[in-house]
Amino acid sequence: MRALYLKEINSFLSSIIGYVFIIIYLIASGLFHWIVSFNTNLLEGAESDLIPFFNLSPIIFLILIPAITMRSIAEERRTGTIELLLTRPISDLKIILAKYFAGVTLLIIAIIPTICYFISMYYLGKPVGIIDVGATFTSYIGLILLGSVFVAIGIFASCLTNSQIVAFILAMFLCWIFYDGFNLLGNFSQIGGLDYIIQYIGIAFHYDSIKKGVIEISDIIYFISLIVLFISCSLTIVKTLKK
Repeated sequence: MRALYLKEINSFLSSIIGYVFIIIYLIASGLFHWIVSFNTNLLEGAESDLIPFFNLSPIIFLILIPAITMRSIAEERRTGTIELLLTRPISDLKIILAKYFAGVTLLIIAIIPTICYFISMYYLGKPVGIIDVGATFTSYIGLILLGSVFVAIGIFASCLTNSQIVAFILAMFLCWIFYDGFNLLGNFSQIGGLDYIIQYIGIAFHYDSIKKGVIEISDIIYFISLIVLFISCSLTIVKTLKK
């Protein structure tokens, strides 16, 4: 598994794919948070915080993460190398996990440079250091968990087809459904109490909870459960490819 994981990381970083993901994320984030005069601009906010950053990043991930995961299994199926991969002395689960952890690693690499946003807001605040360090730290954890779920969804979508384009569109749609779709559906629910249940299923509900600065065990369990669910579904599909 370690060898396959390193191979996947190397394939990201030795080609343009990984760098494009990181650069586009940082450029888009930098433009909206520091240059464009919009409600996402950190310098125009009334308070010294990174809330606009944590609100916008999931939207960017909705597009970029499916773009980096679309080839994980779909390309293997298209080129026929999936059969060779499945005959190697490594379990199907480890194959999926190696690709999953490689995607999460690239995600974390992309997020790390944004720590400079925190440092900037820390010293730009009046007084210096007024930013809520605890809430910022937990929000970063929430963002990584959210991105990790998107990676799991992207790999699942890639398992369903041998077309990278189809995998990209499907992953983006599923990520949107789980991130904001259930939240919107809950807003339209007319049955008492049902709106809360529907919204609870969505990622936004738990991500917003973590952004408040408190990490509940239920939120962690939710994210881990979604990751396990989509990895399990991916594993089931990969097993069927052997038949």
